[in-house]
This record gives sequence, structure tokens and C-alpha cells, in this order.
Amino acid sequence: MNAAKQRSARGSGTARGLQLHRFETPGGLRVTVAPRGRIPLVAVRLVLSSGAAVDPAGKEGLADFTMRLLRRGTAQRNAHDLDEAIEFVGASLGLFAGEDQVAVPLTTPAEHLPAMLGVLAELVRSPSFPDEEVRIERERSLGQFANDVDDPSLLADRALLKVAWAGHPYGHDVSGTRASVARFQREDAVRFHAAHFGPRPAHLFVVGAVDPAAVAAQVEEAFGSWSGGPGRSTEIPAPAGIGHAGKVVVVDRPEQTQSQVRVAGPAYRRGAPVQFAAQIVNVTLGAGFTSRLVREVRVKRGLSYGVGSSFDTLRAGGLFSVSSFTKVETTGQLLSVIRGEVDRMRARGPTPAEVEKAQRYLAGLFPLRTETNESLAAVLADMVLYGLGDDWLDRYRERVRAVTRAAAQEAAARYCFPEAPVTVVVGPAERLRPQLERLGPVEVLSADDVL
Repeated sequence: MNAAKQRSARGSGTARGLQLHRFETPGGLRVTVAPRGRIPLVAVRLVLSSGAAVDPAGKEGLADFTMRLLRRGTAQRNAHDLDEAIEFVGASLGLFAGEDQVAVPLTTPAEHLPAMLGVLAELVRSPSFPDEEVRIERERSLGQFANDVDDPSLLADRALLKVAWAGHPYGHDVSGTRASVARFQREDAVRFHAAHFGPRPAHLFVVGAVDPAAVAAQVEEAFGSWSGGPGRSTEIPAPAGIGHAGKVVVVDRPEQTQSQVRVAGPAYRRGAPVQFAAQIVNVTLGAGFTSRLVREVRVKRGLSYGVGSSFDTLRAGGLFSVSSFTKVETTGQLLSVIRGEVDRMRARGPTPAEVEKAQRYLAGLFPLRTETNESLAAVLADMVLYGLGDDWLDRYRERVRAVTRAAAQEAAARYCFPEAPVTVVVGPAERLRPQLERLGPVEVLSADDVL
């Protein structure tokens, strides 16, 4: 019996009725196998715990850029041959970069799993980063930035990251900036790959109609000789607070007739126990068609067709934000309504009836998150990356239902802007300034400052 199989026999756990089989390759690649169902289709997800937060200064977007180049050639095959190998067997392979991770999700017919594990290993172990592919990808990325300047919603989201996370590794979009991407060379991708790719910071998840012992042998064949590389994870510092607190940042777009609005304050790190109570607050305030914000902004006043709130949580911290849009002349009114509803939630929290309603909503929605093998593989990966524990799936609905009104009130008091939030508005600065000055000091940026 090989080393991988021996470790598989000793490492197991359960999640939502699934038996999780775990082992490590000799080089330190951790593997989790979740046998599931009878349909011969397998989801695979390889995750490394280094994302955009570890982009070098001045090289923002490098993790994403490097990931998108993986499929453009390896030491063994060019991009065309890789595409042909994947598509010929009816498989699909994606490339993903987030703030805390990079991932390669793969779906394949079960009979072709050994071959596709080989392709996956080839991509992450020996990418060649051809000069011509680097040039093409750089030009494609710069072209996308040129399109993004015409998307006010995207500008608002980017501006919020920039100002709310100012000075923190999370303070830039995953795709970087025009200035940083324009400087990318082949050597940058080579260095990023060497610094962050290796078996020890990686975890492989296999979900579907598979035999764990057979998967262990197949993984050993594809990844058994993978060794070296960096340690297990990269530490991300906790944020000291929120950037530009109490200020209003306007991204000046003189031609716009509508304003995009974002209001944000600090939140918890992903996996913190308070998240269940916080999600009850969020559903009640703005994450649903019957939420308070929808009722007050859309139904009662007709200020916007869309308004919502969200907790965006990551490994080192998070943001609580409200987003919407409206006519330029009603921007101040919209912000007043938003702040008023958030203040009321902070002061009193959700009612008992709202808590019960939000619990039913979250408990009913949760099974959809693991409906497919692909979605389950992603959830299993998050369970490991964010330290959620093996009982995350089994106890999720139990923990949601256990939230008391007092716990929800406490979460509302902590996260519904107890300190002055940062406000971001995209629109014509000259027309907006008189409406916004009462909210705090106004700082004007251009689209170039954001992109």
C-alpha cells in the first residue's frame, strides 16, 4: 500500500452525512475525498491559500494574472493541446483568484478522472508562461479596464475597496489596476508561481461517485512527486479599522444622470461565531425582497429599483455595506433613508417576528449551496481555508435557528455603523457636493484614481 493510501485509512470525518476521507501525499499536498451520489461526474477543486492579498506592492492583480496564464501553456503542452485534452473528454476547467485564495475547479466524467488529475497537476506544477501569451493576456486585461470605466456600479465597488481597505492588503481589486497590469512581464508570473505554488499550501478536494482508495492511487500518480515550495499559508494582518471613516468619496462622472451609492463599516472575519446572528440582521435589513431597506427605499419612496446590504467577510476581517443607486437629485435623500434604517436597526435590532422569518429564510436557502458536486467542493474548500470545522454543514441550520433576538440585537449594535462609516458615490461631483457635505468631508476622485 502506498503512502497516500496509508494516510487515507487514518484520516476521515463527516459533513452533512458525508464521509470525508483525508490523506496527504509525500510532498505534503492535503487531499479530501467526499464520495457522493451515483452519477459518474466528479468535481475537483485545487485551492492554494495565496490570493490577491499577497500581491506585491506595485504588482496589484498579479495573483489573478498568473492564474489566467496557467492554461496558456506548460512544459509539456501548449494552450491548444491543453484545451483539446480537456474538451475531448467532456471536462471543464476554470481558474479563479480571490483575496484569500486561488483555485482551479475541474469537472470531469468519472472515467476520465485520472487523466484530468494529470492535466491539473501539469497546470499547477509546470506552467511555461509563454512570452506571447503574457503579452496577449496583458492587452486583454488593459482592454477590460477600458470597458470598466463606463460601468458606474463597478467603479463604485472598486472605489469602496480602495478607500475602505486603505493601506491593507485587501485594498485593491483582484484584477489590479491599469498601471500595475501594464507593467506585468513574464518574470512577474514566474516569481509569483515560485513563491506561492507548492504542495504544502495546497489542498485538493474530490467530490462525486468515486472510490476513495482509487482516488488515492490516482492522486499519488499525478501529484506524488510534487514537493518543495512555500509553507502552508500566508498570514494576512487584521485591519486596524475602516479607511476614510466619516468621509464621503465621490468618483466624478459628470455625464451621469444617476448616482451609485455605497456605505460601509467594518465587520467580522469569516468564520467568527457572530456570523449567524449577523446574517439574521442582514436578511432583515437589506438582503431580501421583503427587507426593511427595500420597503423604505423602493416600495414607500420609489428612490431606487435596487437596494441591499451585505457582509463581505474574509480571512482577516470584513466589511458591512449597503449599496444602491438613484437619480442624481435624490442622492442625498437616498443616503438619509439608508442611514436612518441602519441607525434604527443598530438601536433596536430585529423584532422577534423578523428573527424567526430570517431563520426560516436562511435555513431554507442553505441546501441550495451544496446542491451540486461543484458547489459542495467549494464549500468544503471554504471550510478548510476559513477554519469553519467539519460540523459546519451538519450544524449550519441548527446554529441559525439557535440565534436569539438578544444575540441579533448585539450583532446589530456591533456592525450597523456604530462609528461613522465611509460613503462612496459615483456621479457628477459638482451637482452632488451640496447634497453630501452634511454627511462629512467630501473628497473627489477621478475614474483613473480608481482603475
